[in-house]
Amino acid sequence: MRVAAVQTSPAWMDRSATIEIVADRIAEAAGAGAEVVAFPETFVPGYPVWADITNASAWEHPDQQAAYSWYLDQAVDPHGSEFETVVRAVAEHGVFAYVGIAERSTSTGSIFCSLVAIDPEHGIVGIHRKLKPTFGERLVWADGDGAGLTVHRFRGVGLSGLNCWENWMPLARAALYAGGAEVHVAAWPGSVGLTGDNTRFVAREGRVFVIGVGACYHADLIPPDFPLRSQMLAHSDRFYNGGTMIAGPDGEVIAGPLRWDDDILVADLDLGEVRRQRQNFDPAGHYSRPDVLQLSVDRTRRL
Repeated sequence: MRVAAVQTSPAWMDRSATIEIVADRIAEAAGAGAEVVAFPETFVPGYPVWADITNASAWEHPDQQAAYSWYLDQAVDPHGSEFETVVRAVAEHGVFAYVGIAERSTSTGSIFCSLVAIDPEHGIVGIHRKLKPTFGERLVWADGDGAGLTVHRFRGVGLSGLNCWENWMPLARAALYAGGAEVHVAAWPGSVGLTGDNTRFVAREGRVFVIGVGACYHADLIPPDFPLRSQMLAHSDRFYNGGTMIAGPDGEVIAGPLRWDDDILVADLDLGEVRRQRQNFDPAGHYSRPDVLQLSVDRTRRL
Protein backbone atom coordinates (compact mmCIF):
# COMPACT_ATOMS: atom_id res chain seq x y z
CA MET A 1 0.00 0.00 0.00
CA ARG A 2 1.34 3.41 -0.95
CA VAL A 3 0.62 6.15 1.58
CA ALA A 4 1.17 9.89 1.57
CA ALA A 5 1.58 12.39 4.40
CA VAL A 6 0.94 16.00 3.41
CA GLN A 7 3.25 18.49 5.11
CA THR A 8 2.32 22.01 4.16
CA SER A 9 0.81 25.16 5.66
CA PRO A 10 -2.88 25.97 5.79
CA ALA A 11 -4.35 29.28 4.76
CA TRP A 12 -4.40 29.93 8.48
CA MET A 13 -7.78 30.93 9.89
CA ASP A 14 -9.35 30.76 6.42
CA ARG A 15 -11.54 27.69 6.08
CA SER A 16 -12.48 28.05 2.41
CA ALA A 17 -8.94 28.61 1.16
CA THR A 18 -7.59 25.75 3.26
CA ILE A 19 -10.24 23.36 1.96
CA GLU A 20 -9.00 24.16 -1.54
CA ILE A 21 -5.45 23.34 -0.43
CA VAL A 22 -6.65 19.98 0.89
CA ALA A 23 -8.45 19.15 -2.35
CA ASP A 24 -5.39 20.11 -4.43
CA ARG A 25 -3.04 18.04 -2.27
CA ILE A 26 -5.33 15.02 -2.44
CA ALA A 27 -5.12 15.22 -6.22
CA GLU A 28 -1.34 15.59 -6.07
CA ALA A 29 -0.92 12.63 -3.71
CA ALA A 30 -3.21 10.47 -5.82
CA GLY A 31 -1.17 11.43 -8.88
CA ALA A 32 1.86 10.01 -7.07
CA GLY A 33 0.01 6.73 -6.63
CA ALA A 34 -1.05 7.13 -3.00
CA GLU A 35 -3.98 5.09 -1.71
CA VAL A 36 -4.10 6.68 1.75
CA VAL A 37 -3.51 10.40 2.34
CA ALA A 38 -3.03 11.99 5.77
CA PHE A 39 -3.23 15.65 6.82
CA PRO A 40 -2.11 17.32 10.08
CA GLU A 41 -4.11 18.04 13.24
CA THR A 42 -6.86 20.68 12.76
CA PHE A 43 -5.35 21.53 9.39
CA VAL A 44 -8.65 23.19 8.43
CA PRO A 45 -8.59 26.09 9.24
CA GLY A 46 -5.36 25.62 11.20
CA TYR A 47 -3.96 24.96 14.65
CA PRO A 48 -4.66 27.58 17.37
CA VAL A 49 -1.01 28.59 17.60
CA TRP A 50 -1.71 31.49 19.98
CA ALA A 51 -3.13 29.28 22.76
CA ASP A 52 0.24 28.42 24.32
CA ILE A 53 2.20 31.59 23.55
CA THR A 54 -0.18 34.38 24.59
CA ASN A 55 -2.15 34.99 27.74
CA ALA A 56 -5.02 32.83 26.52
CA SER A 57 -6.53 32.46 30.00
CA ALA A 58 -6.96 36.21 30.50
CA TRP A 59 -10.49 36.70 31.78
CA GLU A 60 -12.72 38.45 29.25
CA HIS A 61 -9.72 39.86 27.41
CA PRO A 62 -11.12 41.43 24.22
CA ASP A 63 -8.29 40.21 21.96
CA GLN A 64 -8.55 36.65 23.28
CA GLN A 65 -12.31 36.70 22.81
CA ALA A 66 -11.92 38.09 19.31
CA ALA A 67 -9.37 35.41 18.40
CA TYR A 68 -11.67 32.65 19.63
CA SER A 69 -14.61 34.18 17.79
CA TRP A 70 -12.59 34.25 14.57
CA TYR A 71 -11.59 30.60 15.05
CA LEU A 72 -15.17 29.59 15.79
CA ASP A 73 -16.39 31.39 12.70
CA GLN A 74 -13.86 29.51 10.55
CA ALA A 75 -14.49 26.12 12.18
CA VAL A 76 -15.83 23.31 10.03
CA ASP A 77 -19.18 21.62 9.70
CA PRO A 78 -17.93 18.26 8.32
CA HIS A 79 -21.36 17.48 6.89
CA GLY A 80 -21.81 20.91 5.34
CA SER A 81 -21.67 21.85 1.68
CA GLU A 82 -18.24 23.48 1.93
CA PHE A 83 -16.42 20.43 3.30
CA GLU A 84 -18.15 18.39 0.61
CA THR A 85 -15.36 19.67 -1.66
CA VAL A 86 -12.94 17.43 0.24
CA VAL A 87 -15.30 14.45 0.19
CA ARG A 88 -15.70 14.80 -3.58
CA ALA A 89 -11.93 15.02 -4.07
CA VAL A 90 -11.48 11.79 -2.13
CA ALA A 91 -14.11 10.06 -4.26
CA GLU A 92 -12.75 11.44 -7.52
CA HIS A 93 -9.22 10.27 -6.85
CA GLY A 94 -10.07 6.97 -5.17
CA VAL A 95 -8.04 7.50 -2.00
CA PHE A 96 -8.81 7.15 1.70
CA ALA A 97 -8.06 10.36 3.60
CA TYR A 98 -7.62 11.45 7.18
CA VAL A 99 -8.17 15.21 7.44
CA GLY A 100 -7.72 17.17 10.66
CA ILE A 101 -10.34 19.85 11.25
CA ALA A 102 -11.49 22.26 13.93
CA GLU A 103 -15.08 21.03 14.12
CA ARG A 104 -17.84 23.40 15.17
CA SER A 105 -20.19 21.76 17.67
CA THR A 106 -23.94 21.55 17.15
CA SER A 107 -24.29 24.14 19.94
CA THR A 108 -22.33 26.47 17.59
CA GLY A 109 -20.30 27.78 20.54
CA SER A 110 -17.68 25.07 21.05
CA ILE A 111 -14.92 23.55 18.93
CA PHE A 112 -13.61 19.99 18.75
CA CYS A 113 -10.20 18.92 17.51
CA SER A 114 -11.40 16.29 15.05
CA LEU A 115 -9.86 13.83 12.63
CA VAL A 116 -12.22 12.99 9.77
CA ALA A 117 -11.89 9.62 8.05
CA ILE A 118 -13.15 9.70 4.44
CA ASP A 119 -13.65 6.65 2.24
CA PRO A 120 -13.79 7.15 -1.55
CA GLU A 121 -16.98 5.05 -1.87
CA HIS A 122 -18.74 5.69 1.42
CA GLY A 123 -17.78 9.28 2.18
CA ILE A 124 -17.23 10.25 5.82
CA VAL A 125 -16.98 6.99 7.77
CA GLY A 126 -15.72 8.41 11.06
CA ILE A 127 -15.04 11.60 12.99
CA HIS A 128 -12.71 11.18 15.93
CA ARG A 129 -12.79 14.04 18.43
CA LYS A 130 -9.64 14.46 20.50
CA LEU A 131 -10.29 12.97 23.92
CA LYS A 132 -8.34 15.52 25.95
CA PRO A 133 -6.97 18.82 24.62
CA THR A 134 -3.44 19.58 25.82
CA PHE A 135 -2.18 22.63 27.76
CA GLY A 136 -3.48 25.84 26.16
CA GLU A 137 -5.70 23.85 23.81
CA ARG A 138 -8.10 23.41 26.73
CA LEU A 139 -8.99 27.09 26.39
CA VAL A 140 -9.93 26.56 22.74
CA TRP A 141 -11.24 23.01 22.30
CA ALA A 142 -13.86 20.96 24.12
CA ASP A 143 -13.27 17.38 25.28
CA GLY A 144 -14.12 14.74 22.71
CA ASP A 145 -15.59 11.27 23.15
CA GLY A 146 -14.99 7.66 22.19
CA ALA A 147 -17.29 7.54 19.18
CA GLY A 148 -14.39 7.88 16.77
CA LEU A 149 -12.14 5.25 18.35
CA THR A 150 -12.68 2.91 15.44
CA VAL A 151 -10.60 1.12 12.84
CA HIS A 152 -11.67 1.48 9.22
CA ARG A 153 -11.11 -1.22 6.62
CA PHE A 154 -9.86 -0.05 3.25
CA ARG A 155 -8.70 -2.48 0.60
CA GLY A 156 -8.33 -5.10 3.29
CA VAL A 157 -6.15 -2.95 5.56
CA GLY A 158 -7.06 -1.66 9.03
CA LEU A 159 -6.64 2.12 9.28
CA SER A 160 -6.77 4.17 12.49
CA GLY A 161 -6.00 7.70 13.64
CA LEU A 162 -5.45 9.86 16.72
CA ASN A 163 -4.64 13.52 17.34
CA CYS A 164 -1.35 14.74 18.77
CA TRP A 165 -0.75 13.85 22.43
CA GLU A 166 -3.58 11.34 22.60
CA ASN A 167 -1.13 9.17 20.66
CA TRP A 168 0.56 8.90 24.08
CA MET A 169 -2.65 7.65 25.76
CA PRO A 170 -2.09 3.90 26.36
CA LEU A 171 -5.74 2.92 26.45
CA ALA A 172 -6.67 4.92 23.34
CA ARG A 173 -3.91 3.11 21.44
CA ALA A 174 -4.97 -0.24 22.92
CA ALA A 175 -8.55 0.30 21.73
CA LEU A 176 -7.31 0.76 18.16
CA TYR A 177 -4.89 -2.16 18.29
CA ALA A 178 -7.80 -4.33 19.42
CA GLY A 179 -9.81 -3.11 16.43
CA GLY A 180 -7.22 -4.44 14.00
CA ALA A 181 -5.14 -1.34 13.21
CA GLU A 182 -2.30 -1.96 10.76
CA VAL A 183 -1.65 1.58 9.50
CA HIS A 184 -2.04 4.33 12.06
CA VAL A 185 -2.21 8.09 11.38
CA ALA A 186 -0.78 10.28 14.14
CA ALA A 187 -1.85 13.84 13.30
CA TRP A 188 0.17 16.66 14.92
CA PRO A 189 0.31 20.45 14.68
CA GLY A 190 3.86 19.95 13.42
CA SER A 191 7.21 19.53 15.17
CA VAL A 192 10.06 17.05 14.85
CA GLY A 193 10.47 17.21 18.61
CA LEU A 194 6.84 16.19 19.15
CA THR A 195 6.43 13.54 16.47
CA GLY A 196 9.73 11.68 16.39
CA ASP A 197 9.81 9.53 19.51
CA ASN A 198 6.07 8.94 19.47
CA THR A 199 5.95 7.80 15.84
CA ARG A 200 8.61 5.18 16.43
CA PHE A 201 7.23 4.13 19.81
CA VAL A 202 3.65 3.57 18.63
CA ALA A 203 4.88 1.72 15.55
CA ARG A 204 6.97 -0.68 17.61
CA GLU A 205 4.43 -1.11 20.42
CA GLY A 206 1.49 -1.78 18.11
CA ARG A 207 3.50 -3.53 15.42
CA VAL A 208 1.87 -1.12 12.98
CA PHE A 209 2.97 1.38 10.37
CA VAL A 210 2.64 4.93 11.71
CA ILE A 211 2.21 8.02 9.57
CA GLY A 212 3.21 10.96 11.75
CA VAL A 213 2.06 14.07 9.91
CA GLY A 214 2.49 17.73 10.84
CA ALA A 215 2.17 21.18 9.30
CA CYS A 216 4.44 24.23 9.11
CA TYR A 217 3.46 27.48 10.83
CA HIS A 218 5.33 30.76 10.51
CA ALA A 219 4.68 34.46 10.83
CA ASP A 220 3.72 34.99 7.19
CA LEU A 221 0.55 32.96 7.75
CA ILE A 222 -0.90 35.31 10.38
CA PRO A 223 -3.52 37.66 8.87
CA PRO A 224 -2.59 41.34 9.33
CA ASP A 225 -5.78 41.99 11.28
CA PHE A 226 -5.65 38.92 13.53
CA PRO A 227 -6.23 40.27 17.08
CA LEU A 228 -3.20 38.56 18.67
CA ARG A 229 -0.76 39.01 15.81
CA SER A 230 1.62 41.31 17.70
CA GLN A 231 1.73 39.02 20.74
CA MET A 232 2.44 36.00 18.57
CA LEU A 233 5.24 37.78 16.70
CA ALA A 234 6.75 38.91 20.00
CA HIS A 235 7.16 35.23 20.82
CA SER A 236 8.67 34.08 17.51
CA ASP A 237 8.35 34.28 13.76
CA ARG A 238 8.45 30.49 13.45
CA PHE A 239 6.17 28.17 15.38
CA TYR A 240 6.04 24.60 14.02
CA ASN A 241 8.44 22.95 11.57
CA GLY A 242 6.44 19.94 10.37
CA GLY A 243 8.23 16.81 11.56
CA THR A 244 6.37 14.52 9.17
CA MET A 245 7.74 10.98 9.17
CA ILE A 246 6.70 7.37 8.63
CA ALA A 247 7.84 4.41 10.72
CA GLY A 248 7.52 0.67 10.22
CA PRO A 249 6.23 -1.96 12.67
CA ASP A 250 9.78 -2.60 13.89
CA GLY A 251 9.95 1.02 15.04
CA GLU A 252 12.45 2.08 12.40
CA VAL A 253 11.94 5.24 10.34
CA ILE A 254 11.29 4.48 6.67
CA ALA A 255 10.67 8.04 5.45
CA GLY A 256 11.37 11.52 6.78
CA PRO A 257 11.41 13.47 8.95
CA LEU A 258 10.70 16.63 6.99
CA ARG A 259 11.64 19.99 8.49
CA TRP A 260 10.05 23.17 7.13
CA ASP A 261 9.57 21.54 3.73
CA ASP A 262 6.34 22.02 1.84
CA ASP A 263 6.13 18.49 0.49
CA ILE A 264 4.23 15.21 0.35
CA LEU A 265 6.06 12.33 2.00
CA VAL A 266 5.28 9.08 0.14
CA ALA A 267 6.12 5.54 1.21
CA ASP A 268 5.30 2.04 0.00
CA LEU A 269 4.23 -0.18 2.88
CA ASP A 270 4.68 -3.94 2.88
CA LEU A 271 1.73 -5.00 5.03
CA GLY A 272 3.26 -8.42 5.41
CA GLU A 273 5.77 -6.79 7.75
CA VAL A 274 2.96 -6.22 10.28
CA ARG A 275 2.30 -9.96 10.41
CA ARG A 276 5.99 -10.80 10.60
CA GLN A 277 6.58 -8.43 13.51
CA ARG A 278 3.58 -9.85 15.38
CA GLN A 279 5.18 -13.28 15.40
CA ASN A 280 6.69 -12.50 18.78
CA PHE A 281 4.45 -9.68 20.02
CA ASP A 282 0.80 -9.00 19.23
CA PRO A 283 -0.44 -6.44 21.78
CA ALA A 284 -4.11 -7.22 21.17
CA GLY A 285 -3.66 -10.93 20.51
CA HIS A 286 -1.41 -13.61 21.96
CA TYR A 287 0.41 -11.10 24.18
CA SER A 288 -2.65 -9.36 25.59
CA ARG A 289 -3.79 -11.70 28.42
CA PRO A 290 -7.53 -10.84 28.19
CA ASP A 291 -8.17 -13.20 31.10
CA VAL A 292 -6.30 -10.72 33.31
CA LEU A 293 -6.52 -7.37 31.54
CA GLN A 294 -9.65 -5.99 29.85
CA LEU A 295 -10.48 -2.65 28.27
CA SER A 296 -13.98 -1.19 28.12
CA VAL A 297 -14.58 1.58 25.57
CA ASP A 298 -17.66 3.83 25.56
CA ARG A 299 -18.19 4.78 21.93
CA THR A 300 -21.23 6.97 22.53
CA ARG A 301 -21.29 10.29 20.64
CA ARG A 302 -21.86 12.87 23.40
CA LEU A 303 -22.58 16.15 21.60
